[in-house]
Amino acid sequence: MFDKSPAPATLPEGADPALWNADLAATDEAARNWDWSAFAALWVGMVVCVPTYLLAGSLVSEGMAWWQAILTILLGNLIVLVPMTLIGYAGAKQGIPFPVLLRSSFGTVGAKIPALARGLVACGWFGINTWVGGSAIYVIFNNLSDGAFSGDPLPFLGISIWQTVGFLLFWVLHLWFIRHGTESIRRLEMLAAPFLLAMGLALLAWAYVQAGGFGEMLKAPSQFVAGGAREGQFWLVFFPSLTAMVGFWATMALNIPDFTRFAKSQRAQMLGQAIGLPLPMALFAFIGVAVTSATVSIYGEAIWDPVQLAGRMGGGTTVIALAALVLATLTTNLAANVVAPANGFSNLAPQKISFRTGGYITAGIGIAIFPWKLLETAGGYLFTWLVGYSALLGPIAGIMMADYFLVRRTNLSVPDLYKSDGAYSYAGGWNRAGIAALVIGILPNLPGFAHAAGFVDSVPAIFKDIYSYAWFVGLFVGGGIYLVLQRQPGIAAAEAEA
Repeated sequence: MFDKSPAPATLPEGADPALWNADLAATDEAARNWDWSAFAALWVGMVVCVPTYLLAGSLVSEGMAWWQAILTILLGNLIVLVPMTLIGYAGAKQGIPFPVLLRSSFGTVGAKIPALARGLVACGWFGINTWVGGSAIYVIFNNLSDGAFSGDPLPFLGISIWQTVGFLLFWVLHLWFIRHGTESIRRLEMLAAPFLLAMGLALLAWAYVQAGGFGEMLKAPSQFVAGGAREGQFWLVFFPSLTAMVGFWATMALNIPDFTRFAKSQRAQMLGQAIGLPLPMALFAFIGVAVTSATVSIYGEAIWDPVQLAGRMGGGTTVIALAALVLATLTTNLAANVVAPANGFSNLAPQKISFRTGGYITAGIGIAIFPWKLLETAGGYLFTWLVGYSALLGPIAGIMMADYFLVRRTNLSVPDLYKSDGAYSYAGGWNRAGIAALVIGILPNLPGFAHAAGFVDSVPAIFKDIYSYAWFVGLFVGGGIYLVLQRQPGIAAAEAEA
């Protein structure tokens, strides 16, 4: 009842079976039923998650005052909203998903590289978020049973049998929605969004009442002021932090056509995203830092982890809070970390891998990476993980926007996107301009990433500075190089007639 196919299941005339299946096909009018409220709900459902809750705290730990952290988050999301709506424009106009749109700039075969890169980043996030949701289920078990589900870590896994059960239960819940397709995810987001916002505000109110205010943390000045521990270093921290905030949703900025292809109109996707992303993101980040500030007064220590906090609340409040956390993690994971890799894997072999199969592959990788071990050993979340993959995804976004808006002038021959001998087959399916621009766009950030990740002890200062702006550098270098290599007279006019 939920799985409304985006397009007829019949191979169009002239289409190559190696490039087409019903999940990758352009949407027909009947499937374009997402209004602005659906997109706003989609974003609220994704924004309300544990990483967002922790985001402001990571900036406060770098020396910012709480209001500087919130403004940095808001500005980063306003910036990423621009490519989000622009790349989303292509999905809404042509009705095509992200991997198919990539074929215009990278070629019908070359597109598999950036699609897979985006998908693998999502697989990492999928595993992490599934572990967070599973941990919440584990705490619920123990809260309702007075700790009867505790146990020693299992050999090899490093977690107890009941932690494993909680993880697997939450993992199986994802499989139901993967099985029923994108429409089931939309319905979940629509139902969950108002509830999640209400629960976030209720948590804020609880913390304020229990603590008699939000505590000293919100009164603490920035460490960058005169006499502070990091006096005069604000800009050195601000720009890498801003890049990290952009990087937080740089993944979705690429594959947003996976959702905007269902938009009723361009206004629906643009207005819905503008309402659902920047302000709710800043609000939930504020809830995170404000509630954590209040825990100092309530419990005598700052509790940043919302799972741990919910476990300390006691009584039925714990179960309600953790159930909300499980729902929040589920809505984020499905929309942000299942759809993109599912379509990306489907693009590798459309006749063998459907959206559903691609989703199952994503879920399998989510288990295989042992996300609890990843979280134990991964350091530098802000500057290594977020900034690091933004250095990879920035060039892809720049190339896509340069190709679609400046080279094609928003005109694409959709049938040719599914042909191995069409306008986008280039040289054996590879557009050398796109591949070269991607490599060149990544190169300036490699030394800085190698240093931030600990692969090398030192690099020249200029590379550290470049890495502070990794997403922006990749975006403009990749897009600029692509324009130089790809600009050909008459492309847009020919496609407009197609």
